[in-house]
Amino acid sequence: MQVETVIVGEFAVNSVVLWAEHSREAWVVDPGADAKAIVQVLARHELQVERYICTHGHIDHISALDDLLASHPAPVWMHALDAKWAFTSINRLPPAYMQAPHQPAHLQSSFQDGEKISGSGLEARMLATPGHSPGSICLYFPAKPVLLSGDTLFAGSVGRTDLPGSSWKQIQASLKQLLRLPDDTAVICGHGPLTSIGQERQSNPYLQELG
Repeated sequence: MQVETVIVGEFAVNSVVLWAEHSREAWVVDPGADAKAIVQVLARHELQVERYICTHGHIDHISALDDLLASHPAPVWMHALDAKWAFTSINRLPPAYMQAPHQPAHLQSSFQDGEKISGSGLEARMLATPGHSPGSICLYFPAKPVLLSGDTLFAGSVGRTDLPGSSWKQIQASLKQLLRLPDDTAVICGHGPLTSIGQERQSNPYLQELG
């Protein structure tokens, strides 16, 4: 599996492009902003988009969708609990994000916790990790192993739970689920540096509180 991260937008979101070594189709995770930068990655590796996956619905993780879908159409995956508000005006965040993207024509929002998704030589498990938002998910690639944690887990920290629809109790349960993954699992967070489950288990104060 090949991975390239592009840091985009006002809040420095890690937008991730993933593809199998012998495939020319990619998954784009969290297309937060700066569609041109993401398109440049696709062009450099001669890739088309097989699907877009949003770890949650907050505007800083989805605002490039309109531009990307215009040039690289593909289905968009987002948990139903976030999809119901992510494409509405309540998801605006002026002045950085003045308008939410339009709801995609091909939106996939009906999937289950632990469901395996595969395509274009990639295979992952979709983990429901509510807390930062009701429909937050993580993507776990066991063959690597790699976790795309969205805004659930950061290096040395965790996602905010003071936002509408967020829940500290829920994110604690979600973090306990992530702690069941192997220590050598590399973690690409929604913001900030790369880390690992083992590193966070040892040093993240929010995980140590979980016992």
